[in-house]
Amino acid sequence: MKRIIIQFSLILAASAFTVSGCGKKSGLEEAYVFEERSQSMSTHGGSELAPLFAENLCVVTGDVQDGDASMTAEAGALFNTSDNSVIYSKNVFEKLYPASTTKIMTAILAIEEGTLTDQVTVTEDAVITEAGASLCGIKPGDVITMEDLLYGLMMPSGNDAANAIAVHMYGSIDAFAERMNARARELGATGTHFMNPSGLTDENHYTTAYDLYLMFNEAMKNPLFRQIIATDSYTANYQNGTGEAVSKTWTVGNWYQKGERETPAGVTVLGGKTGTTQAAGYCLVMASGDSQDKEYISVVLKSDSRPSLYDNMTNIISKIVN
Repeated sequence: MKRIIIQFSLILAASAFTVSGCGKKSGLEEAYVFEERSQSMSTHGGSELAPLFAENLCVVTGDVQDGDASMTAEAGALFNTSDNSVIYSKNVFEKLYPASTTKIMTAILAIEEGTLTDQVTVTEDAVITEAGASLCGIKPGDVITMEDLLYGLMMPSGNDAANAIAVHMYGSIDAFAERMNARARELGATGTHFMNPSGLTDENHYTTAYDLYLMFNEAMKNPLFRQIIATDSYTANYQNGTGEAVSKTWTVGNWYQKGERETPAGVTVLGGKTGTTQAAGYCLVMASGDSQDKEYISVVLKSDSRPSLYDNMTNIISKIVN
């Protein structure tokens, strides 16, 4: 009975988060204050409290910019995940196209619910015809492990890898997208709706800067995810449809990790996920650390160019040490 009541309390807390998380869209002036409701979270017949939904999360109640005009992208944020504070936020509840930052959720499901040693046979669903779509280069008939697909998903941002993972795990793109949406709701990402595992443009495929923080924060709890996003180069060895050996080497796209953009002094980039489409602009979700081993998650959505994306991200993560 106690377990049922705790679960019901968590559902109530998640519902409250749904109301507040998109306050910008619904016209609510203030976000929900979780502490004020803590008494309603008590378990039946005792003094024990069910965990508050946002107990270990950064909670945004509005833009935090302090008159800063250095952010030209549509939305952005910087969260201190070591003390759960919000250092910077701009339009974090605005619904925007996420491009390949979508793959953060795809990776979460693959790691949490997939089997890394599975031999995945690539289907025709991996054939992507959209102009400019990023690919890792797998072909129908290839047989490759789930773990290799994860590197192909995150490093070259392979849309083909995303579809291969989705079909292998749930039988279809649509079924996998449904699970993505369910998992997003479990994390409190109530401003998000996915239509595919890759981030290819669809008017019903969107998220928010805050929701991307929630998803990336969850992903960072997994050692394999942290390892993948920190990897600069990875070689996958697998077989094609005729049994011949194939070897592909993928490199990271993040300019900080490639050495094409310097990080602010005192800041170490731990890894991240880029995303680019014509509709989404240039996007990046990233984890960083400081000299005191504190960790941060930063988000930039809809910059108008790749150099501008990194200008915006540098301005944000500079606040870690300023």
